[in-house]
Amino acid sequence: MAYLRRRRHDDLDPFSDLLFNTLLVFVLLFAVALVAMNPKARTGVIDAKAEFIVTVTWPDMDPNDIDTWVQDPAGNLVWFRAREGGMMHLDRDDRGMTNDTIVIDGRQIVNPLNQEVVTIRGFAPGEYTVNVHYYESRNSQPVTVNVSVVKVNPRASVVFYGSVDLARKGDEATAVRFTVERDGGVRDVNTLPKSIVERS
Repeated sequence: MAYLRRRRHDDLDPFSDLLFNTLLVFVLLFAVALVAMNPKARTGVIDAKAEFIVTVTWPDMDPNDIDTWVQDPAGNLVWFRAREGGMMHLDRDDRGMTNDTIVIDGRQIVNPLNQEVVTIRGFAPGEYTVNVHYYESRNSQPVTVNVSVVKVNPRASVVFYGSVDLARKGDEATAVRFTVERDGGVRDVNTLPKSIVERS
């Protein structure tokens, strides 16, 4: 009798194994399907493509408002009242110390950096002009402004780095003009004056 019980139990083992393995396959397929349907979110990742980055800075803690103006070959302008034009985008309008202070838990936090950045996310062949404008003065002092243009594709290379002096409110200066060729190459980098600021 004990032999018969053992024999019946042994006969069920292959069936149990088959059932267990089938269930295991279904669970595995279900898990793969869930992963495929719900890809993991990439929190905080922004794929921002840029061809050129124009950076304008002036001394930390300087209260004066300097504006960046960029014109593309089609005549599109980017500045604080037109933050997008063509394939250009003004990422931040820095107004000196005006918008650099926040209060957190009763404490005043100051960002001393004065910086504006324009990204050129695609390019048309032709000349680009980068000007700076002394928009508002808080202390009636001259301001030295640093300007850099970096070509970021296929690898980072500096097209221009230099500085211009703005003596008083209302002054406009051409920091750099450069020509982009159809293949993305850059030529004719110069600082010949060209006014692009729209006066109201």
